[in-house]
Amino acid sequence: MSGITQVREIHDRLCGEIHKVIVGQDEVVEQILTCVFCRGHALLVGVPGLAKTLLISTIAGALTLQFNRIQFTPDLMPSDITGTEVIEEDKATGQRRLRFVRGPVFANMVLADEINRTPPKTQAALLESMQERQVTVGGVRHELPNPFFVLATQNPLEQEGTYPLPEAQLDRFMYQVLIRYPSAEEELEVMRRSATKGEQQVERVLDGAGIEQIQQVVRRVPVPDHVMEYALRLVRATRVTEPEGRALAPAIVRDYVAWGAGPRASEYLILAARGRALLSGSPHVTPEHIREVALPVLRHRIMTNFNAEADQVRADQIVEGLIEAIPVEGTGGRQAAQMDQVIKS
Repeated sequence: MSGITQVREIHDRLCGEIHKVIVGQDEVVEQILTCVFCRGHALLVGVPGLAKTLLISTIAGALTLQFNRIQFTPDLMPSDITGTEVIEEDKATGQRRLRFVRGPVFANMVLADEINRTPPKTQAALLESMQERQVTVGGVRHELPNPFFVLATQNPLEQEGTYPLPEAQLDRFMYQVLIRYPSAEEELEVMRRSATKGEQQVERVLDGAGIEQIQQVVRRVPVPDHVMEYALRLVRATRVTEPEGRALAPAIVRDYVAWGAGPRASEYLILAARGRALLSGSPHVTPEHIREVALPVLRHRIMTNFNAEADQVRADQIVEGLIEAIPVEGTGGRQAAQMDQVIKS
């Protein structure tokens, strides 16, 4: 499992099994598999009917992992996710004791379906499990299985009866994956498959131990210093509230960003680029890999201002402008002069 070729072969086999059920969505499949191999969580955003739930269940079917689905509703309570303690009586002795009954979060892969349909109190129940990979109930910590992933779905259209995810929880997701409408050819293929009503059987390709081995390989992919510095400049250029950020930031960032990305964005940029390099067969990370993962890593970590809303400027456009403006090797002339001025002042 230590070779790049072996990982690439497993990746290709996984994609082949997934596409027995899922038509198109190559980029989405690639991004989700990158999250899995990087030990990260993903938030899938798309309108109803784009097979978000089917995609995640199909990926779980191609992996030998325990899979649980949680349907988020307004009346869902935190204990419905994490589990609860119940009083159990021994009929022989009459003694009573507390027994912890595990909730659906105790699985390798958890589908949090329509996560924005439940109140913040219940959404926060996932915070500890996503970050610490454990659950604390009654002062007792319960370790979650390894590997552990949260793949959440969200509908961006309906606003009535929904609760936007807090920034702290959004930051826990390594990727925000946008699922768009299929092309005409892909939609025609979906119609053909629906008409035949044939169910494709997905073969299992990889188990938990194999995933953990790939995760270790990902973290050993070399990252040159100039690539790491490039990723750092991209993230720091979003922080318009800081003098250095305003000096680095292009006009589109200064005009439309209220709050920039935090240090976790820098970590995930490098980690995701490592995974992208490995799955593409590259022995090391290049600036191109950083650009490829910048959108899903940064789009949910940039808070836009009122001007962006008024001008209908989306976070993706800001990130694309950022990638276009920030040079790979050091700073450009204008940014360098501004940085010198900041340092002198």
